[in-house]
Amino acid sequence: MRAIVVGAGIGGLAAALSLRRTGCEVTLVEQAPRFTEIGAGIQLAPNATRVLRRLGLLDAVAARATRPSRLSFRTWSDGGEICHYALGREAEGAFGGPYLQVHRADLHQAMAAAVPPESVRLNTVVVGIGQDDKSARVTTVGGEHLEADLVVAADGVRSSARQWLFGVDEALFSGTAAYRALLPAGEVAGLGLPEYAIWLGPGRHFVHYWVRRGELLNVVGVIGTQAAQESWTARAEPGEHLRAFDGWDPRVRDILGRTGTVLRHGIHTRAPLARWNIGRVTLLGDSAHAMVPFQAQGAAQALVDAAVLGDCLVGAAPSDVPDALDRYVSRRLAAATKVQASSARAGEDYHLPDGPEARARNARLVAQAAENEFGPHAGAWGIDAFDEQQASQDAVTAAVERPGDDGGARPKPV
Repeated sequence: MRAIVVGAGIGGLAAALSLRRTGCEVTLVEQAPRFTEIGAGIQLAPNATRVLRRLGLLDAVAARATRPSRLSFRTWSDGGEICHYALGREAEGAFGGPYLQVHRADLHQAMAAAVPPESVRLNTVVVGIGQDDKSARVTTVGGEHLEADLVVAADGVRSSARQWLFGVDEALFSGTAAYRALLPAGEVAGLGLPEYAIWLGPGRHFVHYWVRRGELLNVVGVIGTQAAQESWTARAEPGEHLRAFDGWDPRVRDILGRTGTVLRHGIHTRAPLARWNIGRVTLLGDSAHAMVPFQAQGAAQALVDAAVLGDCLVGAAPSDVPDALDRYVSRRLAAATKVQASSARAGEDYHLPDGPEARARNARLVAQAAENEFGPHAGAWGIDAFDEQQASQDAVTAAVERPGDDGGARPKPV
C-alpha cells in the first residue's frame, strides 16, 4: 500500500506515522522549506496521549512536557477561585493516559524525528488532487504527478484539498482572537500564580499554564472581536493586549505587562461536513473539523483521526481503500463534530456578561466539580476510538454514503 499525506503539521505527521505502522509506504508532502519552531503551548488530554503511546512517542513528548495536577477556574476581576478539577495522577489513572502541556514545537519535533527523512518532501506545493478507480495522485506546482493508493489531506484550516473535493467552502471566523505569548519562569516568579488556570470575564477569557518542564509560562488571552487575521506570526500592536484586559485581576495584568513579543491570532473554524472522503482521498484533522480551542481538543482530535485511519487500513489491499476510508470516516465524523460543537459552546459560556448568566455558569461549574472531579472538558477523554460498538453507533449517526459508480462526485485530475 502506498499513501501520500499532504501537510506535515501534527495531523499529517500522525497520519504518516500511523500509516507506516500498518506497513504502508508513505510520502509526506509539505510546502514549507523546513520544519521550524512555530506556535506556543498545546494541551494533550488523555485521548491524545493514548495515541502518542500507540505511536511509540509518549515518552519522548512527556520528557519535554509539564504535567499539571489541577485546573482552576477563576473570576476575572479579583481572581477568586470558582472551582477546580483534578488532572495529574487522578486523570491518568481514570483515562489511561497522562494530561500533558507541551510546547507545540517540542511535540512536532518528536513526531517529525520518527518519520524517515527519505519519506518527507519539503518545499513541495500541491496544486491539485485527482484519482481514478485504481489510484490517487497529487500534482505539484512544478507539474510533477505523485501517485499512490490513497491521499490523506491534512492541510489545515485553510485546506485547499477540502475545496477540491467538496467545492468552495471558506474557513469561518469564530468572532474571537487570541493574544499569545511565552514568558520565562523567572519573569513571573513571585506572582503566586496557580499552575493552570482559566480566568472568565465578560467577552473574554485568559489562560495560562507551564510548558517545557516548567521553564516557560504559556499565556493566551482570548477576546471577542469582529475581525482578526488567521496567522501564527502576526504581532499585536504595542499595549493592545493590556488594553484588552483593562481592569482585570492584578496578576493577569502583571503577566501581560511582562510579556515581550505578543502574537495576535484570529481563530477560524470550518463548518461540519456530511463526509470527509471521496473514493481514495480523505481529509484529516483541521481540514475536516477545525474547531475553536476552548476544550483543548484540536490536536487531540487530529491524533485520534490518524490512529483510527491506520486501524481501518490494517490488512487492507489497494482495492479496499475506498471501503477502508468509509470505515474511518464513519468511526470519526460524528465524534469530532460533537467536539466541535461543545468547544464552541464552551467559548460562549466563558464570555458571559457579569450578572445572572455568569452566576448561573459558575454554579454549573461548581456542580460539575461535585459530580465529576475531572470537570467539563473530560467528556472526550475516555472515548475509546477503537471500541467497535462505539464505532458502529458512530457509523449510524454519520450515515456516510459511498460515491456513485459513475464517479461524478470524485475529484477530477488537475
